Amino acid sequence: MSGTAGGFQQQFSEPAADPVVVLSAWVADRPRPSSPLNRLANLDLVVTNFTVFPARASDGDALGEIHAASWTAAYAGFFAPEFFAEAIRQRRTKWHDMLSREQDSVILAALDGRPLAFSYRGVSPARPGSAEIFGFYGHPDAWGTGIASALMTATLDSLRESGIGHVHLWTLRDTPRSRRFYAKCGFTESGETRGHDFGDGRPVEQVEYHLTFSRA
Repeated sequence: MSGTAGGFQQQFSEPAADPVVVLSAWVADRPRPSSPLNRLANLDLVVTNFTVFPARASDGDALGEIHAASWTAAYAGFFAPEFFAEAIRQRRTKWHDMLSREQDSVILAALDGRPLAFSYRGVSPARPGSAEIFGFYGHPDAWGTGIASALMTATLDSLRESGIGHVHLWTLRDTPRSRRFYAKCGFTESGETRGHDFGDGRPVEQVEYHLTFSRA
């Protein structure tokens, strides 16, 4: 799964100052998932005016719009214009196919009914026994609203409740907004770095963040 989520890049607003209150309710017409990592497959969460829910097969266009808009706003300075234009096109169109294979790995967050953020997570291929957040993106229209905090709360809760004890992710070294966000969500730097090539032959440096869930 490494590299399939747009290179593990995340760019998000900082958490809202007010605490996030999560209210949950089971949706009766959705089957209970077989995998513990997919507990959100039949759960909708209402978080103030945010709705956090599992992605459906019909959500490919919404995911593509969020992914493309986030990349356009956050990463243009890291790539040559010609390569970047094609990278944006791919991220706008890839999610229909992705959802056909990995729908249960994606969680969407909507603000007043409009999908504006998503996370893509699963079992880590590099850290046995851990989960990895492969992608965490927010549309620029939602930056500063607190939707990122609501989505991260739901994402981490789904992993914690599955019995996973540890989660990690990678983000660009030179994206201070995303790094502040992860730190405020409880992640710390692991000390690991790597160069990741998005396909243009010019690796960019990433840093790893991780979080260990406390046990009651």
